[in-house]
Amino acid sequence: MNAERQTVIGHSKLDKLVLYGGFPLVGLVLGFFLPRIADWAMTVDWLPKGPLRFVAEWDAWWVTLILMLAGLIAGVLLAAVALEDTLKVTITDADVQLLKNTKTQTVRRNDVALAFLDGKELVLQDARGGELAREKHDELSSGAGKFGPAFRLHGYAWSDDGDPQAGAFHRWIEDHPDIPPAVNAVLKARAKAMKAGDKGKSDVREFRLEINKLGYAVRDEDGKQFVRAVGKR
Repeated sequence: MNAERQTVIGHSKLDKLVLYGGFPLVGLVLGFFLPRIADWAMTVDWLPKGPLRFVAEWDAWWVTLILMLAGLIAGVLLAAVALEDTLKVTITDADVQLLKNTKTQTVRRNDVALAFLDGKELVLQDARGGELAREKHDELSSGAGKFGPAFRLHGYAWSDDGDPQAGAFHRWIEDHPDIPPAVNAVLKARAKAMKAGDKGKSDVREFRLEINKLGYAVRDEDGKQFVRAVGKR
């Protein structure tokens, strides 16, 4: 097999066109109309005035130009943040690379026994049923079908039926007696990181990997953690 061959899912030219074309355009249009919106807002008693009063008072062409430029820049920055938060999967005959939030996780093909989608998450399992990777993908329902053929093309086993061990997961409760203290401690820290929102994303991912090393797998559903012991059904 050719180790140079690769298939990339995510961060396509269309994705970048939509993000870097759409967000800046919206920012530009909003910047153009903001002085008019400010003028209207000043006539509505119940609306808070605040910065809108400043915009309305400086009704000049250069104010509109500055606002349009600010909207354009804000749109570009927002597009960059959105793209950074989008999963990019690069599949080769040798490994799988998952890029998200500027961090790349590489999983060797020889370590992957099965790949599948669990809802909106791409999961790579080893021969014992341990999870080597679990990342939320950003493909639409119509585009999610690209994963199976792509993995099979590079010689990976793929399950169209999702997780064969889905029934083994059970909801985690703090200090669960059937879960080792070390695993409970990491799950508790991960639950706290989940509540931190965007600030805790990196920790949530790192804690998942730590839990995997301790012989457990964890998946999230509606803000709750579900766990299973690796190798048990």
